[in-house]
Amino acid sequence: MPETVASTTGQEAPFGAALESGVELLRALDRRRSGVAAARRAAATWAAAHPELDAQLVVDVRPGTPVVDYDLVVAHPGGGTVALTAPPEDGISWPVDHSTHWAANQLVSVDGVHLSLPDAFLMLRGLTGRNGSPHDDIVDHCLLVAASRDEPLVDGDLQEAADAFRRRRGLHGRQATLAWLDRMSMTAEQFEEEVTALARRIRFRRRKEAELAPGYLARHRGDFDRVKAAWVSGPRPFPAADAAEFLANLPCVPADEGAAEATLCERVASDLPEPLRGAPARVVIGPLQPEAWHAGARSIGGRPSYQEGRGGAWSSGAGGGMARSGADGDGTYPSGAEGGRTYFSGVVLDRRPAAGDDPAVLAAAGRAAFAEWLAERRARASVTWHWL
Repeated sequence: MPETVASTTGQEAPFGAALESGVELLRALDRRRSGVAAARRAAATWAAAHPELDAQLVVDVRPGTPVVDYDLVVAHPGGGTVALTAPPEDGISWPVDHSTHWAANQLVSVDGVHLSLPDAFLMLRGLTGRNGSPHDDIVDHCLLVAASRDEPLVDGDLQEAADAFRRRRGLHGRQATLAWLDRMSMTAEQFEEEVTALARRIRFRRRKEAELAPGYLARHRGDFDRVKAAWVSGPRPFPAADAAEFLANLPCVPADEGAAEATLCERVASDLPEPLRGAPARVVIGPLQPEAWHAGARSIGGRPSYQEGRGGAWSSGAGGGMARSGADGDGTYPSGAEGGRTYFSGVVLDRRPAAGDDPAVLAAAGRAAFAEWLAERRARASVTWHWL
């Protein structure tokens, strides 16, 4: 007696007839990358008409070509599965057509999430201002894709993500966006999929930051003190015996030092140059020589210096400037002196303890907590690089 399966008509259909219908489905699918979304919808409609088959469409994106292949996997009434494939008559034998390794188009797999080379290049084009390596960026992207896959969206999320996508790539206006999509060979459906995934990552990050912020703030409250501070970096030491003299001399820096930079601002402690983050109020720090800071922050002229317990060093940056190793939010301090030597002096003028109910403080704590959470996830992840 032939095997039968149920159908949406309420009648049982021979399994062979269902397979024949599945083959016809495969033969009718558009085999271009731009047609994948439509193929998935057609397969979902077919699967709904044959619920007992538990059908799944498998999409194989060929590396280096716009062509895709499809397989249809169905459940056999007697147990197990059956895979259907219907390659076109293009003159290429099946063994040659399918001889490429399954991972040939994959750059990396992170906890079961596979990132293709095209997706990786698209992601890297949008990365700016990051201090981590491209390897870390790629792994972080995969981790966030996995974590945000089922993140629910609310009204406005998609528009916000689309605007963020365009701003990051300098696409100001509809025509610029359409031209970019054409240049990237990205269809409107692919753009919608990318924006939807981005919206889920944004929504997940906000939720996670809000969840982690209170605990992180409790553990690192001093990092989020509101601090008013002043500092100078330049080719010569900045003379100041105390806070009052420091402020009095500050307006003269541009005229006297030329290439020197003077800053007077209020920030959270973690956004200050590292020598000032934990410094006591009204105590002048420095002048610090770059090599002195690297070796242990000696003082000059008998004035006190400050050595941050978390480490940090001033080293030669691009263009002869001095930049601290790591991100301090202030970038490179330029130098006009011969040989690129730069001196740093600073003073904390006022320090107000972080308020646990301050939205700005909680937001900053959330960002720091999320970065810590992501770094921990990256350290635990199972990462396989296919091309490195």
